[in-house]
Amino acid sequence: MEKWKIVSVAVLSGLALAILITAVYSHMGGWNFYGSSPTYGVYGTYPVYPYGGGGCHGRNNWNGFSGPTYPPYPSAPTASITIDKATEIAQRYLASLNNPDLAVGEVEEYSLNFYVQYYERSTGIGAFEMLIDKYTSNIYPEHGPNMMWNTKYGMMNGMMGWYRTPTAAMPVTVDQAKTYAQQYLNTYYPGTTVGEVKPFYGYYHATVQLNGQHYGMLSVNGYTGQVWYHTWHGTFIQELELD
Repeated sequence: MEKWKIVSVAVLSGLALAILITAVYSHMGGWNFYGSSPTYGVYGTYPVYPYGGGGCHGRNNWNGFSGPTYPPYPSAPTASITIDKATEIAQRYLASLNNPDLAVGEVEEYSLNFYVQYYERSTGIGAFEMLIDKYTSNIYPEHGPNMMWNTKYGMMNGMMGWYRTPTAAMPVTVDQAKTYAQQYLNTYYPGTTVGEVKPFYGYYHATVQLNGQHYGMLSVNGYTGQVWYHTWHGTFIQELELD
């Protein structure tokens, strides 16, 4: 009988500790799959590597499936930065990486954020994608395919069974990627069409058009053909293409 009492006390103590830890983490902003470095991505404070440390922070963050890491802003700013300012932030981030083979390809403004696409000068292949908060100027890696499917610059290369040599020569061809993308759009976004398709390491990035105008974007996995629509941008506003 004494043995069962001791076990019961231990179980209850463990349960109480788990509840306490959960409460503390909830108060701090929840569980964060990618970590939670509050300085990561802040304008003027750059990580050494595009995906080193920290989570995806900002007003429109995607915190590893678990919601924002921060409480709401005490007083939310209302003035958005311009696309020129976003381009400056993107270029400064690029300079911090100290990699002359990387360049900014384009900056797109949406109602919820700025999207930045980086590429390799030597190959022309897409390298990685970033988002910029329109109100805080935070720059951080785009979630979704950019993290989960990117076999060279993403977080999942070498994890969860990837272990592939980074290459843009993938089993799914460009034409197949276009077909899969259009099939997806026909089902979920009737009336839209696939625009430009660009290879990245592990996947394809495709623009989506409506009545001949830029509407949004999606990605197609270069190994499985899976389509992932980027639902976190909002409405397209304008685009600025660089060198």
